[in-house]
Amino acid sequence: MKPFLIALAFLTTIISQAQDFAKHVNPFIGTGGHGHTFPGATLPYGMVQLSPDTRIDGSWDGCGGYHYSDNVIYGFSHTHLNGTGVSDYGDIMLMPTMGEPSFDNKVYSSNFSHDNEKASAGFYSVKLDKHNIDVRLTTSTRVGFHEYTFKKAGQANIILDLNHRDKLLEGRIRVVDNKTIEVLRRSEAWARDQYVYARIEFNVPLKISNARGKNKPKDLYTGDEELKISFSKQVKKGEKILVKVSLSPTSYEGAKLNSSEIKHWDFNKAHKAAIALWNKELSKIEVTSDDKDKLAIFYTALYHTMMQPNIAQDLDGKYRGRDNQIHVAEGFDYYTVFSLWDTFRGAHPLYTLIDKKRTSDYINTFLKQYEQGGRLPVWELASNETDCMIGYHSVSVIADAMVKGIKGFDYEKAFEASKASAMRDVLGLDAYKKNGFISIDDEHESVSKTLEYAYDDWCIAQMALLLNKQEDYQYFMKRSQNWKNIFDRETGFMRPKKNGGWDKPFDPREVNNNFTEGNSWQYSFFVPQDIYGMIEAYGGPEKFEAKLDEMFNSESKTTGREQVDVTGLIGQYAHGNEPSHHMAYLYNYVGKPEKTNAKVKYILDKFYTNTPDGLIGNEDCGQMSAWYVLSSMGIYSVTPGKPLWNRTKPYFDNSKIIFEDNTSKIISKNDEFKYFEVIASENLSSLLNTNVYIQSRNSIIPVPVIQSESKAFKDNLKIELKSQNSEDKIYYWTYNEDGQNNIVGVSLLYKKPIEITKTTTIYAFVKNGATASDTISATFFKKPNNYSINIKSVYNPQYHAGGPEGLLDGILGTENWRKGDWQGYQSQDFEAVVDLKEVKELYSFKANFLQDSRSWILMPTYLEFFISTDNVNFTSVGSLDIAKYSEIDPKDENSFTREFGVLLDKKKTARYVKVIAKNFGKLPEWHQGFGGDAFIFIDEITIK
Repeated sequence: MKPFLIALAFLTTIISQAQDFAKHVNPFIGTGGHGHTFPGATLPYGMVQLSPDTRIDGSWDGCGGYHYSDNVIYGFSHTHLNGTGVSDYGDIMLMPTMGEPSFDNKVYSSNFSHDNEKASAGFYSVKLDKHNIDVRLTTSTRVGFHEYTFKKAGQANIILDLNHRDKLLEGRIRVVDNKTIEVLRRSEAWARDQYVYARIEFNVPLKISNARGKNKPKDLYTGDEELKISFSKQVKKGEKILVKVSLSPTSYEGAKLNSSEIKHWDFNKAHKAAIALWNKELSKIEVTSDDKDKLAIFYTALYHTMMQPNIAQDLDGKYRGRDNQIHVAEGFDYYTVFSLWDTFRGAHPLYTLIDKKRTSDYINTFLKQYEQGGRLPVWELASNETDCMIGYHSVSVIADAMVKGIKGFDYEKAFEASKASAMRDVLGLDAYKKNGFISIDDEHESVSKTLEYAYDDWCIAQMALLLNKQEDYQYFMKRSQNWKNIFDRETGFMRPKKNGGWDKPFDPREVNNNFTEGNSWQYSFFVPQDIYGMIEAYGGPEKFEAKLDEMFNSESKTTGREQVDVTGLIGQYAHGNEPSHHMAYLYNYVGKPEKTNAKVKYILDKFYTNTPDGLIGNEDCGQMSAWYVLSSMGIYSVTPGKPLWNRTKPYFDNSKIIFEDNTSKIISKNDEFKYFEVIASENLSSLLNTNVYIQSRNSIIPVPVIQSESKAFKDNLKIELKSQNSEDKIYYWTYNEDGQNNIVGVSLLYKKPIEITKTTTIYAFVKNGATASDTISATFFKKPNNYSINIKSVYNPQYHAGGPEGLLDGILGTENWRKGDWQGYQSQDFEAVVDLKEVKELYSFKANFLQDSRSWILMPTYLEFFISTDNVNFTSVGSLDIAKYSEIDPKDENSFTREFGVLLDKKKTARYVKVIAKNFGKLPEWHQGFGGDAFIFIDEITIK
């Protein structure tokens, strides 16, 4: 070779290596600990995620199908979720074996060693020890490519098990010829009705060696409970079998069309194409560092943000819509897997920097789902709405795109859909609109929902402002201030309210059903739409800074319910879960950027490592990694919906963001910079002439607090009305059970506690000058008797129903047990004695129970009532063998209540009534919590 050609080749190699970002990716990061990632082969935003499955039970740490602590592989399936907290996918599972084929996954599975396992961007390989088979996997966007090398001679098998992981609703396998089969797998798990069509092609002829299902004419196998098939061939030592599996959400024809993505049988060629596509995407951000671990962590994080949302249309644009009909995407690409409660915070703002086209595609997907399903997605999966998590955070993604000038979708339609989501009467929104907040009585997770609805409403207001819809702007800006109605200035916390007053007792460290995956500490700083208003409410910058310090410096221990998501604690800050992700940046707002710098650097150093357990919490579809990508570059979007990026000291010497128009921005560690900066906002000049990104708020007066000892009383009850401002005036009126109020149509100025002797509803509002708060109400119930109760069992402190008297107050709990009206008893029977205070004639005994099998709450198996005159000697007066009731099915996953009782055929007299209810016991194998202890939930005991 001539000297100049040698030099050219050398230069080409250097350039090639400089652009090889994929080499830094370590897909094993997050596969251990609680990261819930998977190591298999996939492409950026691809339909196929081809990965080994080491978990088939849908367990917490098996949500991604794989856990690094395992040593058994059950097979290689083509769809996986990246870091979620609920299990699904694992579709179209293939497993190579040798010898006589078996459909028992304990038999066809194989041990493996991490020493013989490799993973990189777009590639996975492993040796299956049981039969000495080498497996290599790569993909295109819609096609999974397998290479099996059989290291010994004999009968080789490929098992296709459609019963793998989630529940099979409908299965179809059609043999086209000895090299091709077509598959439909319709299944139920987190997504209740998921369709996956597949075309499986072998490079050599294979014969069917076994099948389990219903055989129909023309080589068609079907099954709605079980469908498995094996294909076999005699192989020589070292012989390879190649398999291509193309997926489609729409049809066999769609799968056949999608198979054209890989027309050849050259595995290495397909692998190189996968690397090239990863390099194209990863090259959008260039960072420089001499630390190989830092580069691995950064580019794996960027890789994780690009593993979803996933393309969900065929090559011709056909997709399955929210109405379960087939549509054609025109002018955009249709996607799925929107973990919006997580990703609105960091991942979607990142996409507005490096992927504007896909951002508009995501929003067009939202709008089609609104058209076809009646609402914007909350947590969408495979064209199913899971309704997991809270808020309507599609509107955050839409508003953020609009204020940053991203085009390609209908702004008016987007606003219409966003407003429609906010005006529904579900999940506490009816109470939120009426009262300005959600209470425990209205809906569970009331504090978190109030706060997140308020932020979402602010996002809708920003859209209205851009579209010059002034009336809507004012309305939603006012709603965005509703956070003030659950902020307690005395304690400095966001607190749950019950029946108009603060719920007591209150522990800000307690994880309970008033918050979403967290506690009051982790939600008391979530006012991204009005940070300066929040600082003012805390008493000013110094007190706000002190409160942040207190959070970060508190004991790293929570109380209440065990919440596996709350990890990565720094004091009460929990980096392993999303509600905390913006908090370190709040120091910037009180002029203390050095504290933001210190906290961010600590998190980058300690909570992200180049190891399988290198994520401190669930990846959550890219959000955990998006925080790292943005923060390591020295930027973060505290308030999506503003074209502002918070700044901090960059982790890397230089970070270069390359935009879609080929312009770029370099962020250097040595730069002088402001702590708030606008980056890549295409319509910045017009925005600067509005107050879209400058905080504009319609201040509200917080509602009054209606406080009392309890919701129910025996003789009389005193009720206090309180306001958070000494200059406020409180007005009220009452309405009692006799239909009387204090003065018809007139509200009274509150001056002293109100005393009531009957069941009464109190209405109250606050006035300050010409401005008034929303009117709220609280109802207090006079108990139907003066009975007392001695509970022999110990209720779970999370589920106390207000204490023992809650079982005798005449107030029945609803099917939504999370609102706190039920008493819960786990791993024990329920036993209690009711004291009637005097000997009475008795006619009937009843007890009310609840079942929510998915939450481990099951009906008691047996119920018995006893009576006594001396509280020592008891006589049984009737029992029920509930386990034999045909209409009570422990497998029924609906939440429902049942009242069980005994009617005496002749009157008896007694003073004491004992109630015993037998617990279901250990959860059986069919239950997702197999081996755990069931709960009994009881709310009311009625004695006549």
